[in-house]
Order: sequence, then C-alpha cells, then structure tokens
Amino acid sequence: MGEIVSKQKGSEGSSALISESVQQWAEEAWQQIVNKVESTSQRIGVSFPHASVNGVYDNMRPSWWTAGFWPGILWHIAEDGHHPGLQGIAELIEEKLDEPLYSLAVHHDAGFIWTLSAVADYRITGSERSKHRGLMAAAQLASRFNVKGSFIRAWHDLEQVNRAGWSIIDTVMNLPLLYWASEVTEDPRFRHIAAAHADTVLAHFLRPDGSSYHILEFDPESGERIGAMSGQGYAEESAWSRGSAWTIYGLTLSYIYTGEERFLTGAKRAAHFFLANLPEDHVPHWDFRAPEEGGKPRDTSAGACAACGLIEMSRLVPEAEARLYLRSAERIVRSLHEHYGTWNMPGEEGLILSGTSNLPGGVHIDTPLIYGDYFFVEAVSKLRGSALRLW
Repeated sequence: MGEIVSKQKGSEGSSALISESVQQWAEEAWQQIVNKVESTSQRIGVSFPHASVNGVYDNMRPSWWTAGFWPGILWHIAEDGHHPGLQGIAELIEEKLDEPLYSLAVHHDAGFIWTLSAVADYRITGSERSKHRGLMAAAQLASRFNVKGSFIRAWHDLEQVNRAGWSIIDTVMNLPLLYWASEVTEDPRFRHIAAAHADTVLAHFLRPDGSSYHILEFDPESGERIGAMSGQGYAEESAWSRGSAWTIYGLTLSYIYTGEERFLTGAKRAAHFFLANLPEDHVPHWDFRAPEEGGKPRDTSAGACAACGLIEMSRLVPEAEARLYLRSAERIVRSLHEHYGTWNMPGEEGLILSGTSNLPGGVHIDTPLIYGDYFFVEAVSKLRGSALRLW
C-alpha cells in the first residue's frame, strides 16, 4: 500500500465563506458517510458498482463508465490517513482497471474512471505507477479528438450505426484528465485538446438560456454540426438535469485550469438556469422540461454534481456573487442529506436515494447511483473545509 505523502491544494481561502454552523453540520454528515462506507466496503470491496438494486450495489465491468466513482469515494475518505483498509481497496481497484487500459478499451469517459482512481492515487500518495496509468488514459482520451469539429468523440460504433461524429455533454467533466496530463508532462497539447472541446461545449452544447443538449452529431469529415438527439433527456430540446450539472462543473473546471473567462461565464449561465428551475426541496427532477404526466422522478446525482460545481464557482468570483453560489450549494447538499440520505436504512448500501440513471431507457430509476454518492461525498468534503481536489 502506498503511503499518503501529500494533500492536493485547493483554492486559497476556499472555506472562508462557509459558516461555522455549516462546517459543523458537514463534519457530522461526514462522520455518517465514513461510518456507512466503512461498513458497506466490507461487501462491495474490489468491485465496480453502478446502481443499487434492492439495496445492494451491482458490479459492472471494469470498462464501464462509472468504474472510478467507488475508488473516488474511498480516496476522499482515506486521504486523511486514518483508513488504510479503504485505501487498500482503492489501490486494488486501480490495478483491476489495467484490463481496459492495456487493452486500449478507453473511451470518452476515461476521466470519470482514471481521474478518480489513478490520478487521485498520484495526487495523494505520489505513486509513479499511478501517474503512468493516468497518462496512458489521457493519451487514449486525446486520441478521440476530431480536429475538424473540435470535439472528443463519444462511444464506439454499433452494428449499422456509425457514431464517428457523435459527442455528448458528459465529456466536459472528463477534460480534467487532459488538463492534468499537460501539467505533469509540461506539454500543452493535452490542454489544447481539452480547451478546444470546452469551446465546442460553449458554441454548440450550451443553449442561450443556459440549458444543455445531451448528444450532438457532427459531420466527422467537415466538422459541421448535423443535429441533436435527446439521449437520456426527455426530448431533443428538453433540459436533462444531469447534463446541466455536467456543464456547470465541467466548464468551471476548464476555467480553473485555463483561466479563460469565457468558460466561467458559460458555467454561470448553466448555473443560473439550473438554480432557477429547482423545485422546493432544491433537488432537481431528472429533466427540467419533462411533462408532469407519468411522474417526474428526481435525480439526486444531478443535484450533488451541480453542488460541487457551485462550491468551486464560489471560490472564483467576488464575495457577493460567491455567496449566491455557495448558499445554493449548501441548500442542495443539506436537502440531499436530510430528505434522501440512507443513514437510518442499514439494508441500503447507497448513500442517497432517488437517482435516475436513464429514464427513457427504463434503467435504474429512483435508486441510489454510485456517481450520485460520489458527488455527495465530494460536496460534503468541500463544505467541511477540505482542500482536496481530485479533478
């Protein structure tokens, strides 16, 4: 097991606006998280959970897009040095991820997988082996960049479906893997690709009203935009809430790495749309424009991810503006904890209820999702004043 040797620094004064009462609440919530994860880790162990099925997390293949979120949770807790068992599980999962990495099976969600496993390990322990894994994943992600269209391609082809020109909003959250690779190699090429894709998000994915498309198709030869698809949203022109959350946090991270004001401006536009459309309990429905008929399940994962982005955004803007973003994030996270937390449900392995994975596909609706749990853990960690930043 690699020794924890350093902590990733966060933004200066990152917790200055977080009140003592919020920090105290966050410490109490954090202890509930730690206690639950210490318990559930004994069964989940070295596996790749995605969704809770009847209270028990499933186990997907190592190349599945959510494979990094469980080790990400473990690293957030292990970072303080008092949880060697959790760190050991995270390190063993990282080794298992060599299977897709060395078989060149890396896809557009490489950042979700290796930023929260290998890169997290490197940031926290300084492991050179982990650094090597992260750079391999970054190189494979960069290879998916379409120069003509300035986008990172999503997925592989299906039988009789050529997806060479497809790109999705989720990829904006995978760009930190490329920015990190440029930092550690002192080679700007990775950063150039990431920023170019982020510019495509601004130009094509982010609508004027601040909502976002899920899937766009470009001509892979000319780079011209062809059209849009509804993806996991209700309709092509609807507003899938997790897509909005990806946009908020992803563009904020692009600003942190590049200092380019346009990315922060885009993140603000997405944030204002998101906050303006939240229901009374501050936790979003799965699609902000879905009709009332047939029910509108929540997506707690979208709320948790957006909260993380809002907290980071609050560190980058003047105080009066910062308070708006930070207080909004606090309301979301506290509602997730109080109304959707599983602290009194020993038969449930997930941390927060009511995630919606893919409603149009009928997959994992109104259930805990590992990425919802991850972003909830990250948000609580930020609110307790932690300087750790894995992205």
